[in-house]
Amino acid sequence: MATDLERFVEAKGRDEKVKEVREMIDKLGVEYLYLQFVSVTGKIMGKGIPADHWESVAQKGFQLVYGATMNLFLNRAGEYMGYGPEAAELVGIPEPETFMQLPWAPKIGRFYCTLFRNREEKEDPGGYLTSDSRGNLRRLHEKFQEKHGTQLRIGTEPEMMWLKFNEDGKPEDGFSKPYCYHIDQFESLRPVTMKVMEYTRKMGLDMIQGDHEDAPGQLELNWMFDDVLRNADRLTTYRQICAQVAREFGIFACFMTKPFMGVSASGCHHNMSLWRGGEDQFVRTGNDPDNLPGMRDNYMYVKGGENTFMPDDDDPQMPGAEGLRAIGGVVHHLQALTAIGCSTVNSYRRLWDTGFWAPVFADWGFQNRTTGLRVSAPGRFEYRSVDSMVNPYLMGSTLLAAMDDGIDNNLDPGAPEERNIYEAIKEGKEVKKLPMSLGEALVHLEHSEVVRRGMPGEMYRLYNEYKSDEHARSMSTVTDWDKETYMECLP
Repeated sequence: MATDLERFVEAKGRDEKVKEVREMIDKLGVEYLYLQFVSVTGKIMGKGIPADHWESVAQKGFQLVYGATMNLFLNRAGEYMGYGPEAAELVGIPEPETFMQLPWAPKIGRFYCTLFRNREEKEDPGGYLTSDSRGNLRRLHEKFQEKHGTQLRIGTEPEMMWLKFNEDGKPEDGFSKPYCYHIDQFESLRPVTMKVMEYTRKMGLDMIQGDHEDAPGQLELNWMFDDVLRNADRLTTYRQICAQVAREFGIFACFMTKPFMGVSASGCHHNMSLWRGGEDQFVRTGNDPDNLPGMRDNYMYVKGGENTFMPDDDDPQMPGAEGLRAIGGVVHHLQALTAIGCSTVNSYRRLWDTGFWAPVFADWGFQNRTTGLRVSAPGRFEYRSVDSMVNPYLMGSTLLAAMDDGIDNNLDPGAPEERNIYEAIKEGKEVKKLPMSLGEALVHLEHSEVVRRGMPGEMYRLYNEYKSDEHARSMSTVTDWDKETYMECLP
C-alpha cells in the first residue's frame, strides 16, 4: 500500500507543476532554493540547495532531524525538547505551487514544504508528520470542509514595531513616536513601509490598508483575507519580509508582543468567517500576469460564495444561525484557545497592562472592544486576544476544532454584550476571564479535549512540552523587578 509520502509525490498534476517550476527557475535566473517549513512555535525553518537539484528534491525530498520542528531547542535540564539525537530524520517534500523568487535576492527561490515521517520508520513509515503544524492545518481544514461544506476564511491584522538599535547593538527605542493614526509618524517610516509594500506585492500579498498605531514605531499593514492556510502562509511571508527590510535599513523588526509597558502591545486580531462555495480568482498585486516572479497559485484569492456569518433575518447585526453556532464553539473554548493565541510568557504582559484595549473576558459583542470577540463588520467575527507571536497554522487548526464542536453541539454564545464589559460586571453579569498567565492557559488546554483535536498526533505533546518549559523558565528567573522590589527589604 502506498504511503502518505508516495501519494503526495505522485498526486495528479504534480509532475506538470514540477516541470513548470523548472521553466521558471531557468527563465528567472534562480540559482538557489530555500526549502521551508514551520516549527511548532511558528518559526520558518528549512534547508537550502542549488537549483540544479530541483527535480531530485521534488521527488525525494530532503532530510532533517525531527527536532527541527521544535527549533532544536534544549529544555531547562539541557535536553533536546521533543526528540532526542537518536530520533530518525523527517522528510520534507517541496510544494511546487508555492515557488516564489525572493524580490530582495532574485537568484533565490523559496518553497513551502509538507513534512513526513522517515521512510525507514518501523511505525507508519512515510506517514504525515504531525509536528508539522502547516500540514496539519491543511488536512484538518479539508476534513472540516468535507463534513460541514464550509470553508474557513481569515484575515489577520499583524501589528509590529520598528525599533532603533542602541550603542550596544540591542533593539531599544521605537523609530517613531507612539501617536496613533498620526500621518506624520506614518510618514517618518515611509521608506520602510514602501519597501515592505514592494516586496509583499511581488510575493502575492494583496495589500489593502495600513496605519501608525499607538506604540513606539508600531505599524499595522493589512492584506486581503483568504482561505485560512493561504493567509497563514502570507503572514509568515510578511514576517520574513519585515526582517529583511529591517536588515536593509539598519533597524529592527520587532514582533515581540509587549516590549514596552505603559503603551499598547502588538496584537494580531483574527477576522474569521465560514463560507459555502466561491472560487479562486487571480489577483495581479501589481505584477505582469505574463511574467510572474512565482507560481500563479501564490496570487490566487477565493472570492464569492455564501457567508454563513451574515445575518439571516431582519436584524442587520446578528450573525446567521450557523455562524452563531460556530462562534458558540469559539466562545465556549476561549480559555483553552488562549494557550495558542497568547503563546508566550510575554503575551500576558499585554493582558495585565490594562487600559490599552487588550480583551481579557470570554464574551462577545458587536462593536464592543471590551470583549474577547466582536462582530467587526456584518459577516465577520474578530478574535481580539490573539497577539503578534501566534503560530497562525496552530491557531487555524484549533479554531476549526472549536467551530466544529459549536456546530455539532449547537453551542449558544449567549446574547451579545453591548455594554462596556467592566460596567456589565459591576451590574452583576458573570463572565469567565481569560487565563492571565501562560501556565494557567496551558492547564485549560490540557483539560480541553475539543481544542486538542486541533493538535493531532504528537502536536499537543510537543507544544505542551515546549511551552511548559518556557513557563518554568520564566518562573525560575530573577528579574529586575524582583531586585528593585526585594533586594533591600529587611523582613
